[in-house]
Amino acid sequence: MTHPQPGPGLTGEQTDLFPEEPADRADPGALEGLFGRLSRSKFRARFTLNASDRAYALTKGRDMLRRHAGDFIARRLAPAHPTNDGKQTPMRGHPVFVAQHATATCCRGCLAKWHGLEEGRVLSDAEQLYVVEVVMTWISKDLEKPR
Repeated sequence: MTHPQPGPGLTGEQTDLFPEEPADRADPGALEGLFGRLSRSKFRARFTLNASDRAYALTKGRDMLRRHAGDFIARRLAPAHPTNDGKQTPMRGHPVFVAQHATATCCRGCLAKWHGLEEGRVLSDAEQLYVVEVVMTWISKDLEKPR
C-alpha cells in the first residue's frame, strides 16, 4: 500500500490540536481542487460548524474526531449498499456529520458524483481513509475561520 501525501493542517496556535496528517488519494493538490469545487456549490458551501460543534471538536481533539469519522464511514458508507443510503447522515449533531455534507461524503451517491467512488461495491480501506481525510481536512479548515 502506498502512503498518502501530507495534507493541509491548521496553522498558528491551533497546530498542536490538529497537526498535519496524511491526505488524499492521488496528489497533494487533489484536495485543494476538491475544496475549490465544493466552494462553488451553494448547497455545500453553506455548511459551517456551529458553536457547539466547534467546542466539541476542540474539546475532543483531532484523534477522537478521526476515530468517530472512521467509525461513521465504516458503518454508514463503506458497505456496498448502506442502510438508508441517501439519508444515513444526519444534517447536524456532530462535527463529522456537518463535514460529511459539506464535503459530499454523506452518501454513496455523493461519493460517486463528487469523488468518483462508484456505488454498489464495498469501499476499500484506502478509500475509507481518503474519505476520513477529506472530512478531517474540512473540519480543520472550518475551525481556522474567524467567528
